[in-house]
Amino acid sequence: MGIREFPGGTPRGKGIAIMRRSPDVSPRRLSDISPQLRQLKYLVVDEAIKEDLKWSRSVEDLTGGPAGLTSIEERILRITGYYGYQPWAASYKREERPRDGPGPAEAPAGAEAGRANRSGCRCSGLQLRKLSWGLAVVLCVCASWAGSTQLAKLTFQTFDAPFTLTWFATTWNCLFFPLYYAGHVCKAADRQSVKQRYRECCRFFGDNGLTLKVFFTKAAPFGVLWTLTNYLYLHAIKKINTTDVSVLFCCNKAFVFLLSWIVLRDRFMGVRIVAAILAIAGIVMMTYADGFHSHSVIGIALVVGSASMSALYKVLFKLLLGSAKFGEAALFLSILGVFNVLFITCIPVILYFTKVEYWSSFNDIPWGNLCGFSVLLLTFNIVLNFGIAVTYPTLMSLGIVLSVPVNAVVDHYTSEIVFNGVRVIAIIIIGLGFLLLLLPEEWDVWLVKLLTRLKVRKKEETAEGGGDLGSGPRNKSRRARPSFAR
Repeated sequence: MGIREFPGGTPRGKGIAIMRRSPDVSPRRLSDISPQLRQLKYLVVDEAIKEDLKWSRSVEDLTGGPAGLTSIEERILRITGYYGYQPWAASYKREERPRDGPGPAEAPAGAEAGRANRSGCRCSGLQLRKLSWGLAVVLCVCASWAGSTQLAKLTFQTFDAPFTLTWFATTWNCLFFPLYYAGHVCKAADRQSVKQRYRECCRFFGDNGLTLKVFFTKAAPFGVLWTLTNYLYLHAIKKINTTDVSVLFCCNKAFVFLLSWIVLRDRFMGVRIVAAILAIAGIVMMTYADGFHSHSVIGIALVVGSASMSALYKVLFKLLLGSAKFGEAALFLSILGVFNVLFITCIPVILYFTKVEYWSSFNDIPWGNLCGFSVLLLTFNIVLNFGIAVTYPTLMSLGIVLSVPVNAVVDHYTSEIVFNGVRVIAIIIIGLGFLLLLLPEEWDVWLVKLLTRLKVRKKEETAEGGGDLGSGPRNKSRRARPSFAR
């Protein structure tokens, strides 16, 4: 039954007789059940009752108190129906249920079970499809990010102009909204014109749409942060190897958490603080791996600055603009490309005439490498921003950290990198911190539920095994009796 008795209490049969009352009777005052309180002092809620009360207020209150359990009087009031649940009614109905085969009244329940099974299969099929798309997205993110990093390193051998490369690649952001509209025309049932779609996406910036004030207050700062993030990353590739650059850039996830905790007042999570500490420790160890040389220190500082700008971009976007739909995100990124063309173009020109970033003739520019890098970076941003439509965000983030071993393999065969113990430990620490930051906020609750299920299943298997062992010798003795008679 649903009640278990501790030693020294009322006998079991008596307690059950007390609890089996008519469903119409429900006590409303503590004095109405004072005799029962004295007799049932040591009673607790059994697992069967907890299963029956899983969605009722009673169990939530029983398990949600400050100390896990409230006073015995309040527990008895809840169990006996003070809060609207009548456990004797549930047990009474269970016992009156016929034990023969299902009749016509139970046929709808079977149909509901069939529908539940079909919906479960449909959900599992949807999850399988999402995981399949997730694998494709992870490979795409990893290949595009690692490929753009390696191609940038190759470009700098003949074209030493990181800011010009940043400007050239950012200009390709203007293609975001046209590509999105092409997808909208191909997929949407109610197709809109370009003007209608543009006006609808402009509502993201407010009721007045995209005005000149909005452009300079809400788009221009993000254009500057976008340019700084990419420029610092590319400039760091000139100083240190691509493996160190890619693994240090993974620290931006930790910086996003710290800024969100400070600025956005996000929920505090101890595991993410540990991940941030691991990221900082990895940065220090990566600096120590090359012996604190000037080039390595400058390169590491540039990557950390790039990761910080990326984190600041994400946090400010959430603070000022909130969340964006696919069309709104595509329009915003295209606006960043327009800002780059209008206001950043003068900087590469100044750098060229001051010979900071100088090339002898335009024929010497490796256009193939520049276009290849821009296409890979555009692909990376498209998949990262719109891949959430087909898979889970966590899987997309895994593609970034998986680019680290890809870059390590390429560096091993194309450069003189030395994977000493300190560098390997630093890579592992930063990667571990990145993976810890991917844990959901309720990961501890899920872990407790998983451990509880495993514990219950183990107890059930142990009980079944004990029952099999207990019935085994009896069967053997029954089979052996005829042989003894002979």
